[in-house]
Amino acid sequence: MIRRLSGIGGGARTARPSPTGFDRRLIAPMLFGSVLNPVNSSMIAVALVPIGVAFGAPPAETVWLVSALYLATAVGQPVVGRLVDMYGPRRLYLIGTGLVGIAGLLGAFAPSLGALIGARVLLGFGTSAAYPAAMQLTRSEAERTGQDSPAGVLTALAMANQVVAVIGPALGGLLIGLGGWRAVFTVNVPLSVVCLALGMRRLPRTPGRPTGRGNGVDLPGMALFAVTLVSLMVFLTGLRLDRWYLPVLSAVAAAGFAVRELRVPDPFVDLRVLGGNVPLIVTYVRQWLGYTTSYAFMYGFTQWLEEGRGLPAATAGVVLLSLSATGLAVSAVTGRREAVRTKLVVGSLMQMAGCAALLLVGAGTPMWALVLVGAVMGVPQGLLGLAIQNALYRQAEPARTASAAGLLRTFGYLGALAASAAAAAFFPHRADTSGMHDLALFMLAGSALLLASALPDRSLDTLVPQRKA
Repeated sequence: MIRRLSGIGGGARTARPSPTGFDRRLIAPMLFGSVLNPVNSSMIAVALVPIGVAFGAPPAETVWLVSALYLATAVGQPVVGRLVDMYGPRRLYLIGTGLVGIAGLLGAFAPSLGALIGARVLLGFGTSAAYPAAMQLTRSEAERTGQDSPAGVLTALAMANQVVAVIGPALGGLLIGLGGWRAVFTVNVPLSVVCLALGMRRLPRTPGRPTGRGNGVDLPGMALFAVTLVSLMVFLTGLRLDRWYLPVLSAVAAAGFAVRELRVPDPFVDLRVLGGNVPLIVTYVRQWLGYTTSYAFMYGFTQWLEEGRGLPAATAGVVLLSLSATGLAVSAVTGRREAVRTKLVVGSLMQMAGCAALLLVGAGTPMWALVLVGAVMGVPQGLLGLAIQNALYRQAEPARTASAAGLLRTFGYLGALAASAAAAAFFPHRADTSGMHDLALFMLAGSALLLASALPDRSLDTLVPQRKA
Protein backbone atom coordinates (compact mmCIF):
# COMPACT_ATOMS: atom_id res chain seq x y z
CA MET A 1 0.00 0.00 0.00
CA ILE A 2 1.11 3.57 -0.61
CA ARG A 3 1.73 5.79 2.36
CA ARG A 4 0.42 9.31 2.38
CA LEU A 5 2.99 12.08 2.47
CA SER A 6 2.45 15.73 3.21
CA GLY A 7 4.52 16.84 0.26
CA ILE A 8 7.51 16.13 -1.87
CA GLY A 9 11.05 17.37 -1.84
CA GLY A 10 11.00 17.97 1.87
CA GLY A 11 7.79 19.92 2.37
CA ALA A 12 4.31 20.77 1.22
CA ARG A 13 3.64 22.05 -2.24
CA THR A 14 2.64 25.63 -2.87
CA ALA A 15 -1.03 26.41 -3.10
CA ARG A 16 -2.63 25.83 -6.48
CA PRO A 17 -6.01 24.71 -7.84
CA SER A 18 -7.15 21.36 -6.50
CA PRO A 19 -8.91 19.45 -9.26
CA THR A 20 -10.53 16.18 -8.26
CA GLY A 21 -8.33 14.25 -10.68
CA PHE A 22 -4.81 14.40 -12.01
CA ASP A 23 -3.81 17.99 -12.82
CA ARG A 24 -3.73 17.94 -16.61
CA ARG A 25 -1.46 21.00 -16.72
CA LEU A 26 1.39 18.71 -15.70
CA ILE A 27 1.01 16.30 -18.61
CA ALA A 28 2.58 18.48 -21.32
CA PRO A 29 5.86 19.22 -19.49
CA MET A 30 6.05 15.59 -18.34
CA LEU A 31 5.63 14.24 -21.88
CA PHE A 32 7.93 16.74 -23.59
CA GLY A 33 10.64 16.21 -20.99
CA SER A 34 10.43 12.42 -21.03
CA VAL A 35 10.94 12.18 -24.82
CA LEU A 36 14.23 14.10 -24.81
CA ASN A 37 16.23 10.96 -24.10
CA PRO A 38 14.64 8.58 -26.64
CA VAL A 39 14.67 11.19 -29.42
CA ASN A 40 18.40 11.73 -28.93
CA SER A 41 19.06 8.01 -28.56
CA SER A 42 17.34 7.22 -31.86
CA MET A 43 18.29 10.23 -34.04
CA ILE A 44 22.01 9.59 -33.64
CA ALA A 45 21.69 6.26 -35.47
CA VAL A 46 21.41 7.96 -38.87
CA ALA A 47 24.07 10.59 -38.05
CA LEU A 48 27.00 8.27 -37.24
CA VAL A 49 28.14 7.84 -40.83
CA PRO A 50 28.13 11.56 -41.80
CA ILE A 51 29.82 12.44 -38.49
CA GLY A 52 32.50 9.84 -39.18
CA VAL A 53 33.05 11.30 -42.64
CA ALA A 54 33.24 14.85 -41.27
CA PHE A 55 35.90 14.02 -38.68
CA GLY A 56 37.62 11.16 -40.49
CA ALA A 57 36.69 8.79 -37.66
CA PRO A 58 36.06 5.03 -38.05
CA PRO A 59 32.94 3.30 -36.63
CA ALA A 60 34.96 2.08 -33.63
CA GLU A 61 35.27 5.75 -32.57
CA THR A 62 31.88 7.15 -33.61
CA VAL A 63 30.13 4.38 -31.64
CA TRP A 64 31.13 6.32 -28.51
CA LEU A 65 28.50 8.88 -29.47
CA VAL A 66 25.98 6.16 -28.62
CA SER A 67 27.82 4.70 -25.62
CA ALA A 68 28.48 8.12 -24.07
CA LEU A 69 24.78 8.90 -23.85
CA TYR A 70 24.00 5.48 -22.36
CA LEU A 71 26.77 5.77 -19.80
CA ALA A 72 25.82 9.29 -18.72
CA THR A 73 22.14 8.47 -18.52
CA ALA A 74 22.64 5.20 -16.67
CA VAL A 75 24.59 7.05 -13.99
CA GLY A 76 22.56 10.24 -14.15
CA GLN A 77 19.05 8.81 -13.82
CA PRO A 78 19.34 7.54 -10.21
CA VAL A 79 21.63 10.41 -9.16
CA VAL A 80 19.29 13.08 -10.49
CA GLY A 81 16.34 11.04 -9.24
CA ARG A 82 17.70 11.24 -5.70
CA LEU A 83 18.06 15.00 -6.07
CA VAL A 84 14.45 15.17 -7.28
CA ASP A 85 13.39 13.34 -4.11
CA MET A 86 15.31 15.86 -2.00
CA TYR A 87 14.65 19.15 -3.79
CA GLY A 88 11.43 18.52 -5.69
CA PRO A 89 10.82 17.87 -9.40
CA ARG A 90 10.54 21.46 -10.68
CA ARG A 91 14.10 22.58 -9.96
CA LEU A 92 15.77 19.47 -11.36
CA TYR A 93 13.45 19.42 -14.37
CA LEU A 94 14.39 23.00 -15.26
CA ILE A 95 18.11 22.41 -14.69
CA GLY A 96 18.07 19.21 -16.72
CA THR A 97 16.13 20.55 -19.69
CA GLY A 98 18.31 23.66 -19.65
CA LEU A 99 21.40 21.44 -19.93
CA VAL A 100 19.81 19.78 -22.96
CA GLY A 101 19.74 23.13 -24.77
CA ILE A 102 23.35 23.89 -23.83
CA ALA A 103 24.43 20.43 -25.00
CA GLY A 104 22.61 21.02 -28.28
CA LEU A 105 24.56 24.23 -28.88
CA LEU A 106 27.88 22.61 -27.92
CA GLY A 107 27.20 19.75 -30.33
CA ALA A 108 26.18 22.07 -33.14
CA PHE A 109 29.52 23.91 -32.95
CA ALA A 110 31.75 21.01 -31.84
CA PRO A 111 35.17 21.29 -33.53
CA SER A 112 36.16 17.66 -32.99
CA LEU A 113 34.74 14.21 -32.31
CA GLY A 114 35.95 14.42 -28.70
CA ALA A 115 34.00 17.64 -28.16
CA LEU A 116 30.96 16.03 -29.75
CA ILE A 117 31.21 13.07 -27.37
CA GLY A 118 31.45 15.54 -24.49
CA ALA A 119 28.24 17.18 -25.70
CA ARG A 120 26.54 13.77 -25.73
CA VAL A 121 27.66 13.16 -22.13
CA LEU A 122 26.14 16.49 -21.07
CA LEU A 123 23.04 15.61 -23.07
CA GLY A 124 22.78 12.33 -21.18
CA PHE A 125 22.88 14.05 -17.81
CA GLY A 126 20.41 16.70 -18.97
CA THR A 127 17.85 14.16 -20.16
CA SER A 128 18.11 12.26 -16.86
CA ALA A 129 15.83 14.59 -14.91
CA ALA A 130 12.48 14.41 -16.71
CA TYR A 131 11.49 10.78 -16.10
CA PRO A 132 12.23 10.72 -12.33
CA ALA A 133 10.48 14.10 -12.07
CA ALA A 134 7.43 12.72 -13.90
CA MET A 135 7.24 9.70 -11.59
CA GLN A 136 7.47 11.94 -8.51
CA LEU A 137 4.79 14.28 -9.88
CA THR A 138 2.54 11.28 -10.54
CA ARG A 139 3.04 10.10 -6.97
CA SER A 140 2.37 13.54 -5.48
CA GLU A 141 -0.80 13.98 -7.53
CA ALA A 142 -2.10 10.66 -6.24
CA GLU A 143 -1.36 11.77 -2.68
CA ARG A 144 -2.93 15.18 -3.20
CA THR A 145 -6.19 13.92 -4.71
CA GLY A 146 -6.45 10.68 -2.76
CA GLN A 147 -7.39 8.99 -6.04
CA ASP A 148 -4.42 6.77 -6.70
CA SER A 149 -4.96 5.68 -10.29
CA PRO A 150 -1.83 6.61 -12.26
CA ALA A 151 -2.09 3.90 -14.94
CA GLY A 152 -3.34 6.30 -17.63
CA VAL A 153 -0.55 8.81 -16.98
CA LEU A 154 2.14 6.12 -16.89
CA THR A 155 0.76 4.67 -20.13
CA ALA A 156 0.95 8.10 -21.80
CA LEU A 157 4.60 8.38 -20.76
CA ALA A 158 5.40 4.91 -22.10
CA MET A 159 3.61 5.48 -25.39
CA ALA A 160 5.24 8.87 -25.94
CA ASN A 161 8.64 7.26 -25.52
CA GLN A 162 7.75 4.44 -27.93
CA VAL A 163 6.44 6.83 -30.59
CA VAL A 164 9.50 9.07 -30.42
CA ALA A 165 11.86 6.07 -30.56
CA VAL A 166 10.11 5.01 -33.79
CA ILE A 167 10.11 8.38 -35.52
CA GLY A 168 13.55 9.40 -34.22
CA PRO A 169 15.60 7.94 -37.11
CA ALA A 170 13.22 9.43 -39.70
CA LEU A 171 13.37 12.81 -37.96
CA GLY A 172 17.16 12.59 -37.83
CA GLY A 173 17.32 11.80 -41.53
CA LEU A 174 15.07 14.76 -42.34
CA LEU A 175 17.17 17.12 -40.22
CA ILE A 176 20.42 15.90 -41.80
CA GLY A 177 18.92 16.41 -45.25
CA LEU A 178 17.92 19.97 -44.37
CA GLY A 179 20.91 21.15 -42.36
CA GLY A 180 23.56 18.44 -42.12
CA TRP A 181 24.40 16.26 -39.12
CA ARG A 182 24.80 19.26 -36.81
CA ALA A 183 21.04 19.82 -37.08
CA VAL A 184 20.55 16.62 -35.05
CA PHE A 185 22.12 18.49 -32.13
CA THR A 186 20.62 21.91 -32.90
CA VAL A 187 17.06 20.56 -32.61
CA ASN A 188 17.64 20.18 -28.87
CA VAL A 189 17.64 23.97 -28.49
CA PRO A 190 13.95 24.57 -29.38
CA LEU A 191 12.97 21.39 -27.52
CA SER A 192 14.77 22.72 -24.45
CA VAL A 193 13.03 26.10 -24.76
CA VAL A 194 9.61 24.43 -24.94
CA CYS A 195 10.36 22.32 -21.86
CA LEU A 196 11.67 25.31 -19.91
CA ALA A 197 8.59 27.39 -20.78
CA LEU A 198 6.18 24.61 -19.82
CA GLY A 199 8.14 23.76 -16.68
CA MET A 200 8.25 27.33 -15.40
CA ARG A 201 4.55 27.90 -16.07
CA ARG A 202 3.05 24.59 -15.01
CA LEU A 203 5.25 22.67 -12.59
CA PRO A 204 4.53 23.32 -8.90
CA ARG A 205 7.09 24.97 -6.68
CA THR A 206 8.36 23.14 -3.63
CA PRO A 207 10.02 24.69 -0.56
CA GLY A 208 13.72 24.32 0.07
CA ARG A 209 15.08 21.16 1.62
CA PRO A 210 15.14 21.40 5.43
CA THR A 211 18.61 21.54 6.92
CA GLY A 212 19.88 19.31 9.66
CA ARG A 213 21.38 15.90 10.29
CA GLY A 214 20.75 13.33 7.59
CA ASN A 215 19.73 15.77 4.87
CA GLY A 216 22.99 16.25 2.99
CA VAL A 217 23.74 15.16 -0.54
CA ASP A 218 25.70 11.90 -0.42
CA LEU A 219 28.40 12.92 -2.91
CA PRO A 220 30.87 10.12 -1.98
CA GLY A 221 28.11 7.55 -2.39
CA MET A 222 27.16 8.97 -5.77
CA ALA A 223 30.81 8.98 -6.87
CA LEU A 224 31.33 5.34 -5.84
CA PHE A 225 28.11 4.37 -7.60
CA ALA A 226 29.30 6.14 -10.76
CA VAL A 227 32.70 4.38 -10.69
CA THR A 228 31.00 1.00 -10.14
CA LEU A 229 28.61 1.46 -13.02
CA VAL A 230 30.89 3.17 -15.55
CA SER A 231 33.73 0.67 -15.17
CA LEU A 232 31.29 -2.23 -15.54
CA MET A 233 29.53 -0.71 -18.55
CA VAL A 234 32.78 0.18 -20.32
CA PHE A 235 33.92 -3.42 -19.85
CA LEU A 236 30.64 -4.73 -21.28
CA THR A 237 30.86 -2.47 -24.34
CA GLY A 238 34.05 -4.23 -25.44
CA LEU A 239 34.71 -7.59 -23.77
CA ARG A 240 38.48 -8.11 -23.91
CA LEU A 241 40.95 -9.88 -21.64
CA ASP A 242 43.24 -6.85 -21.52
CA ARG A 243 40.43 -4.96 -19.77
CA TRP A 244 40.45 -7.31 -16.77
CA TYR A 245 41.04 -4.38 -14.41
CA LEU A 246 37.62 -2.84 -15.17
CA PRO A 247 35.46 -5.52 -13.48
CA VAL A 248 37.96 -5.57 -10.61
CA LEU A 249 37.62 -1.80 -10.23
CA SER A 250 33.85 -2.14 -10.41
CA ALA A 251 33.84 -4.78 -7.66
CA VAL A 252 36.09 -2.72 -5.37
CA ALA A 253 34.00 0.42 -5.90
CA ALA A 254 30.80 -1.59 -5.29
CA ALA A 255 32.18 -2.86 -1.97
CA GLY A 256 33.13 0.67 -0.95
CA PHE A 257 29.70 1.89 -2.03
CA ALA A 258 27.96 -0.74 0.12
CA VAL A 259 30.05 0.12 3.20
CA ARG A 260 29.43 3.83 2.69
CA GLU A 261 25.67 3.55 2.18
CA LEU A 262 25.18 1.35 5.24
CA ARG A 263 26.94 3.88 7.49
CA VAL A 264 25.63 7.31 6.50
CA PRO A 265 22.32 8.59 7.92
CA ASP A 266 20.88 9.72 4.57
CA PRO A 267 22.47 7.55 1.86
CA PHE A 268 22.18 7.99 -1.90
CA VAL A 269 20.73 4.46 -2.14
CA ASP A 270 19.27 3.24 1.14
CA LEU A 271 20.55 -0.33 1.04
CA ARG A 272 18.82 -1.15 4.31
CA VAL A 273 15.42 -0.33 2.88
CA LEU A 274 16.24 -1.74 -0.55
CA GLY A 275 17.57 -4.95 0.97
CA GLY A 276 14.30 -5.41 2.83
CA ASN A 277 12.24 -4.66 -0.26
CA VAL A 278 12.71 -7.93 -2.14
CA PRO A 279 9.81 -7.29 -4.55
CA LEU A 280 11.47 -4.07 -5.76
CA ILE A 281 14.81 -5.84 -6.25
CA VAL A 282 13.04 -8.51 -8.30
CA THR A 283 11.42 -5.75 -10.37
CA TYR A 284 14.87 -4.38 -11.21
CA VAL A 285 16.00 -7.86 -12.25
CA ARG A 286 12.90 -8.21 -14.43
CA GLN A 287 13.71 -4.88 -16.06
CA TRP A 288 17.19 -6.14 -16.87
CA LEU A 289 15.94 -9.46 -18.25
CA GLY A 290 13.17 -7.86 -20.32
CA TYR A 291 15.39 -5.18 -21.81
CA THR A 292 18.20 -7.64 -22.56
CA THR A 293 15.86 -9.69 -24.75
CA SER A 294 14.16 -6.66 -26.26
CA TYR A 295 17.40 -4.95 -27.27
CA ALA A 296 18.99 -8.23 -28.39
CA PHE A 297 16.09 -8.67 -30.79
CA MET A 298 16.36 -5.10 -32.07
CA TYR A 299 20.13 -5.28 -32.53
CA GLY A 300 20.41 -8.87 -33.68
CA PHE A 301 17.32 -9.23 -35.85
CA THR A 302 18.00 -5.94 -37.62
CA GLN A 303 21.58 -6.93 -38.43
CA TRP A 304 20.46 -10.36 -39.62
CA LEU A 305 17.78 -8.86 -41.87
CA GLU A 306 20.46 -6.87 -43.69
CA GLU A 307 23.32 -9.39 -43.74
CA GLY A 308 21.73 -12.82 -43.30
CA ARG A 309 18.52 -12.17 -45.24
CA GLY A 310 20.08 -9.64 -47.60
CA LEU A 311 17.49 -6.89 -47.25
CA PRO A 312 18.31 -3.22 -47.88
CA ALA A 313 18.40 -1.04 -44.76
CA ALA A 314 15.18 0.73 -45.76
CA THR A 315 13.33 -2.57 -46.20
CA ALA A 316 14.64 -3.85 -42.87
CA GLY A 317 13.25 -0.71 -41.26
CA VAL A 318 9.83 -1.36 -42.78
CA VAL A 319 9.86 -4.92 -41.37
CA LEU A 320 10.54 -3.53 -37.90
CA LEU A 321 7.56 -1.19 -38.13
CA SER A 322 5.38 -4.15 -37.16
CA LEU A 323 7.30 -4.34 -33.87
CA SER A 324 6.60 -0.71 -33.03
CA ALA A 325 3.02 -0.72 -34.30
CA THR A 326 2.07 -3.77 -32.25
CA GLY A 327 3.80 -2.43 -29.15
CA LEU A 328 1.93 0.88 -29.37
CA ALA A 329 -1.40 -0.84 -29.99
CA VAL A 330 -0.96 -3.18 -27.02
CA SER A 331 0.04 -0.28 -24.76
CA ALA A 332 -3.00 1.73 -25.83
CA VAL A 333 -5.44 -1.14 -25.32
CA THR A 334 -4.09 -2.45 -22.01
CA GLY A 335 -2.63 0.69 -20.45
CA ARG A 336 -5.62 1.66 -18.33
CA ARG A 337 -5.51 -1.59 -16.37
CA GLU A 338 -2.47 -2.26 -14.24
CA ALA A 339 -2.79 -6.09 -14.06
CA VAL A 340 0.94 -6.34 -13.37
CA ARG A 341 1.22 -10.11 -12.98
CA THR A 342 -0.95 -10.89 -15.98
CA LYS A 343 1.05 -8.56 -18.20
CA LEU A 344 4.34 -10.02 -17.02
CA VAL A 345 3.21 -13.60 -17.62
CA VAL A 346 1.60 -12.96 -21.01
CA GLY A 347 4.48 -10.71 -22.07
CA SER A 348 7.04 -13.35 -21.11
CA LEU A 349 5.15 -16.07 -22.96
CA MET A 350 4.88 -13.94 -26.10
CA GLN A 351 8.56 -13.09 -25.85
CA MET A 352 9.36 -16.80 -25.69
CA ALA A 353 7.11 -17.43 -28.69
CA GLY A 354 8.90 -14.74 -30.69
CA CYS A 355 12.32 -16.13 -29.76
CA ALA A 356 11.20 -19.64 -30.74
CA ALA A 357 10.00 -18.28 -34.07
CA LEU A 358 13.49 -16.88 -34.71
CA LEU A 359 14.82 -20.44 -34.62
CA LEU A 360 12.80 -21.12 -37.77
CA VAL A 361 13.93 -18.14 -39.85
CA GLY A 362 16.43 -18.49 -42.65
CA ALA A 363 17.69 -16.88 -45.82
CA GLY A 364 14.56 -17.98 -47.66
CA THR A 365 11.97 -16.91 -45.07
CA PRO A 366 9.23 -14.89 -46.81
CA MET A 367 8.68 -11.26 -45.94
CA TRP A 368 5.24 -11.80 -44.42
CA ALA A 369 6.72 -14.26 -41.91
CA LEU A 370 9.44 -11.78 -40.91
CA VAL A 371 6.82 -9.08 -40.39
CA LEU A 372 4.82 -11.53 -38.28
CA VAL A 373 7.84 -12.25 -36.07
CA GLY A 374 8.25 -8.53 -35.50
CA ALA A 375 4.56 -8.20 -34.62
CA VAL A 376 4.79 -11.04 -32.09
CA MET A 377 7.79 -9.42 -30.41
CA GLY A 378 5.89 -6.12 -30.26
CA VAL A 379 3.35 -7.61 -27.84
CA PRO A 380 5.81 -8.05 -24.94
CA GLN A 381 7.29 -4.65 -25.77
CA GLY A 382 3.87 -3.15 -25.07
CA LEU A 383 3.13 -5.27 -21.98
CA LEU A 384 6.37 -5.64 -20.04
CA GLY A 385 7.35 -1.99 -19.90
CA LEU A 386 3.96 -0.98 -18.51
CA ALA A 387 3.90 -3.84 -16.00
CA ILE A 388 7.37 -3.15 -14.64
CA GLN A 389 6.76 0.61 -14.47
CA ASN A 390 3.54 0.11 -12.51
CA ALA A 391 5.17 -2.45 -10.24
CA LEU A 392 7.94 -0.01 -9.35
CA TYR A 393 5.41 2.73 -8.62
CA ARG A 394 3.66 0.44 -6.12
CA GLN A 395 6.77 -1.10 -4.55
CA ALA A 396 9.10 1.88 -4.16
CA GLU A 397 9.32 3.83 -0.91
CA PRO A 398 7.22 6.96 -1.58
CA ALA A 399 9.92 9.37 -0.37
CA ARG A 400 12.36 7.83 -2.88
CA THR A 401 10.10 7.41 -5.88
CA ALA A 402 12.25 9.47 -8.25
CA SER A 403 15.55 7.78 -7.36
CA ALA A 404 13.88 4.36 -7.59
CA ALA A 405 12.57 5.28 -11.04
CA GLY A 406 16.01 6.45 -12.11
CA LEU A 407 17.56 3.19 -10.95
CA LEU A 408 14.95 1.30 -12.97
CA ARG A 409 16.14 3.09 -16.11
CA THR A 410 19.73 2.17 -15.20
CA PHE A 411 18.84 -1.52 -15.17
CA GLY A 412 17.27 -1.03 -18.59
CA TYR A 413 20.52 0.41 -19.93
CA LEU A 414 22.44 -2.49 -18.40
CA GLY A 415 20.13 -4.76 -20.36
CA ALA A 416 20.89 -2.82 -23.54
CA LEU A 417 24.62 -3.24 -22.97
CA ALA A 418 24.23 -6.96 -22.22
CA ALA A 419 22.26 -7.28 -25.46
CA SER A 420 24.92 -5.51 -27.51
CA ALA A 421 27.62 -7.72 -25.95
CA ALA A 422 25.58 -10.83 -26.79
CA ALA A 423 25.05 -9.68 -30.38
CA ALA A 424 28.79 -9.09 -30.75
CA ALA A 425 29.55 -12.55 -29.34
CA PHE A 426 27.10 -14.40 -31.58
CA PHE A 427 27.95 -12.32 -34.67
CA PRO A 428 31.78 -12.26 -34.48
CA HIS A 429 32.21 -11.60 -38.22
CA ARG A 430 28.78 -11.11 -39.75
CA ALA A 431 25.14 -11.57 -38.80
CA ASP A 432 24.54 -15.00 -40.35
CA THR A 433 21.61 -17.32 -39.75
CA SER A 434 23.56 -19.65 -37.45
CA GLY A 435 24.47 -16.75 -35.20
CA MET A 436 20.84 -15.56 -35.23
CA HIS A 437 19.70 -18.96 -34.00
CA ASP A 438 22.29 -18.95 -31.20
CA LEU A 439 21.18 -15.45 -30.20
CA ALA A 440 17.56 -16.64 -30.22
CA LEU A 441 18.43 -19.41 -27.74
CA PHE A 442 20.13 -16.82 -25.51
CA MET A 443 17.01 -14.63 -25.66
CA LEU A 444 14.75 -17.62 -25.04
CA ALA A 445 16.65 -18.47 -21.85
CA GLY A 446 16.30 -14.88 -20.57
CA SER A 447 12.57 -14.85 -21.37
CA ALA A 448 12.11 -18.15 -19.52
CA LEU A 449 13.80 -16.68 -16.45
CA LEU A 450 11.48 -13.67 -16.65
CA LEU A 451 8.46 -15.97 -16.80
CA ALA A 452 9.79 -18.05 -13.88
CA SER A 453 10.07 -14.88 -11.78
CA ALA A 454 6.49 -13.78 -12.47
CA LEU A 455 4.41 -16.94 -12.71
CA PRO A 456 4.55 -17.98 -9.03
CA ASP A 457 4.69 -14.43 -7.62
CA ARG A 458 1.24 -13.95 -6.11
CA SER A 459 2.34 -10.74 -4.40
CA LEU A 460 1.98 -9.00 -7.77
CA ASP A 461 -1.79 -9.54 -7.54
CA THR A 462 -1.91 -7.22 -4.50
CA LEU A 463 -0.43 -4.26 -6.41
CA VAL A 464 -3.72 -2.44 -6.77
CA PRO A 465 -4.56 1.28 -6.53
CA GLN A 466 -5.51 2.68 -3.14
CA ARG A 467 -8.73 4.62 -3.59
CA LYS A 468 -9.98 7.53 -1.58
CA ALA A 469 -12.74 6.52 0.79
